Amino acid sequence: MNIILFGPPGAGKGTQSKYLVKKLDGFQISTGDILREEIKKDSEIGKKIINNMNEGKFVSDEIVNSLLKNHVFDPLKKEKLIFDGYPRSLKQAKNLDKLLKESNQSIDYIFFLNVNKETIIKRIEKRKFLEQRSDDTLDTTLKRYDTYIETTRPVLEYYSKNSNFHEIDGTLEINQITSKIEALLNV
Repeated sequence: MNIILFGPPGAGKGTQSKYLVKKLDGFQISTGDILREEIKKDSEIGKKIINNMNEGKFVSDEIVNSLLKNHVFDPLKKEKLIFDGYPRSLKQAKNLDKLLKESNQSIDYIFFLNVNKETIIKRIEKRKFLEQRSDDTLDTTLKRYDTYIETTRPVLEYYSKNSNFHEIDGTLEINQITSKIEALLNV
């Protein structure tokens, strides 16, 4: 089964996708992790990525799509993909549809973790303290949140028409969100 989890930065997508990976023996496809991995390589692409992240911008669709393609076409990951924070734009959503069609796959469930700005601020401050993530400054997070809301509105409209789309109150406690997801998955 392939699943998309999306919501603003700090919505809990990573926490829920890690849980689903264990529960469903799947593979987490986190664009954040993929991008951070590219930054560690100190490649030209990695340098472009870090500049965008530091400015609170999203990385270009072309970069993200090219890095993502390898995961979608990996035969070991077929029908076991848990997309964490992808797609973030309508162009990315259409690219994912294309990649999945080319690899004879589809999306079974789409979960939108809907969270307000105040909750995000509290979570980011907590996460920064616990994980020491350099991309979690409050100013950067607020820029990323605003950019997210602006760029993903079309993605939300695109997916919300699907019968497999489920909006979940992302302000709930982690275990409550997990329970709602489990109930929808019947696991």
